[in-house]
Amino acid sequence: MNEQHIKQQSVLHAQNIKKSYGTRGNVQEVLKGINLHVQKGEFVGIMGPSGAGKTTLLNVLATIDRSTAGTILIDGDDISKMKDARLSTFRRDKLGFIFQDYNLLDTLTVKENILLPISLGKVKKKEAETRFNEIAEVLGIANLANKYPHEVSGGQKQRTSAARALINEPSMVFADEPTGALDSKSAASLLKTMEDVNEQRGVTIMLVTHDAIASSYCSRVVFLKDGMIYSELYRGDKTRQAFFQEILKVQGVLGGDSVDSI
Repeated sequence: MNEQHIKQQSVLHAQNIKKSYGTRGNVQEVLKGINLHVQKGEFVGIMGPSGAGKTTLLNVLATIDRSTAGTILIDGDDISKMKDARLSTFRRDKLGFIFQDYNLLDTLTVKENILLPISLGKVKKKEAETRFNEIAEVLGIANLANKYPHEVSGGQKQRTSAARALINEPSMVFADEPTGALDSKSAASLLKTMEDVNEQRGVTIMLVTHDAIASSYCSRVVFLKDGMIYSELYRGDKTRQAFFQEILKVQGVLGGDSVDSI
């Protein structure tokens, strides 16, 4: 498959991505030339030991930070060359984000938080209402619409965050340790919902995690080591249990965190 064909098939096309911090004489190179392609409808996990560059990679790909070198195309648009104003609009219209600490506004209701990404756009009120009802139903939080973040559980907050990420029907959703603050039951429930949204709605998701259980819900897992891609695993037709065991083996070689059972 030639490079042009790969670009056409990819939602995300990242070529030779490098990221350094510091000034001359004291430069820390975190990403050292990463090539990564994500196809439409993939659920990709990014793993690796602490300091491998997982969150840095996500931040660069998600337009939160800028790469030092390389090219990043999302839906064919070169975000590495965009000016800040256009990048801000692109981020709002094309991308969704789920963070570990929810990032909800305490003064807004669950519904208002979810609708925030499209409140500044051109989506009409009726269409916004339809989208909210649909995504809130999928995520099981329709009954929480008028509650405030302090009135709901951590799992419900993260589902609200996920709904907010999906409301704009983004090209990609980026999730940074979304289960990190959740108990095991809430985490499993959120991950299953993300898996279902990926499979049933074709949403493209990139998940950064240290947790092999979380990664076992993905269709592909990319392992980083020292700022470079170390290896990749594809789930294919494997059961989640079998895929989990494969992930643990690679994680063990890399020296990452692990757990005993799924």
